[in-house]
Amino acid sequence: MRKHNFNAGPSVLPVEALESTSKAVLDFNGSGMSIMEISHRSKDFEAVMNETVSLFKELLSIPEGYSVLFLGGGASMQFCMVPFNLLEKKAAYLNTGTWAGKALKEAKTIGDAIEVASSKDANFNYIPKNYSIPADADYFHITTNNTIFGTEIKTDINSPVPLIADMSSDIMSRPMDVSKYGLIYGGAQKNVGPAGVAFVIVKNDLLGKVSRKIPSILDYKVQIENDSMYNTPPVVSIYTMCQTLKWLKNLGGLSAINKKNVEKASLLYNEIDRNRLFKGTAVVEDRSIMNACFIMNDEYKDLEDEFMNFTKTKGIVGIKGHRSVGGFRASIYNALPRESVVALVDAMKDFEKSK
Repeated sequence: MRKHNFNAGPSVLPVEALESTSKAVLDFNGSGMSIMEISHRSKDFEAVMNETVSLFKELLSIPEGYSVLFLGGGASMQFCMVPFNLLEKKAAYLNTGTWAGKALKEAKTIGDAIEVASSKDANFNYIPKNYSIPADADYFHITTNNTIFGTEIKTDINSPVPLIADMSSDIMSRPMDVSKYGLIYGGAQKNVGPAGVAFVIVKNDLLGKVSRKIPSILDYKVQIENDSMYNTPPVVSIYTMCQTLKWLKNLGGLSAINKKNVEKASLLYNEIDRNRLFKGTAVVEDRSIMNACFIMNDEYKDLEDEFMNFTKTKGIVGIKGHRSVGGFRASIYNALPRESVVALVDAMKDFEKSK
């Protein structure tokens, strides 16, 4: 019996993607070889790569003039690849949490990177407002969804300079206007696949403008010229990503999944707000649709471990909050069934009744 998996990442995947991958691990396309054994240069895998790129472009309505890459190193590798390729004079960063801070820290090792605004003063429980983006910056970097603190930028903001977004944990969760972004990147292991591969969507005319020499492995132009195969790509992760995107397309795409995601999040947040034992940690208007963070009300703090153990008896896993916030975090990504959210809500109600 499958668990109600609220892990923040690696996270729940569609059963259909798991089943397809399990078959391919034993025999890929009737080849007599596992997907783990085939050459990444084979026509069979090139077809997988091409289909995955095509699905990305179709689902996100990516306009002409952009390239899609699938690379190793995770989103954290992109923290340095972005400034290596795009930072010439100055970069601007919005600091909304741990990963945004790490991206800024990495950029500072490469050039002049400034923080335009931060929500650190309130332990990142809100998205900064009313800040100014420097018109002379090479780019403006945002982290759209903050998994640890449960906040999210839910709209495509307007930027006077190229907008760069780490969308590791909310990519493919809603329709979006890719044309407003110069580059979008993220780790796959939240909404679009397993750990081991990062996606990059980059506007081609942003590249080739910095004066520094870029190591080939970190050069987006080199990766584009080699169709993400400058070195051996994460073959199995890309295959599972392809299956996950096919599942998403069959559901009806991003409008359909967004409707499901909003419904799941509303179910959970309504219970958090109703239940006398719990309270949310993020400002209501900035609450993430992907990661609901909540804690025990002050008078019930001593019940935290008891509630955690209670949920385990209900087949619920992965709701322990990050150590910097405490409490609980329910990650409600695309592939998490509504039934799992209902199970958590029911557990919260049952636990309240027992107290």
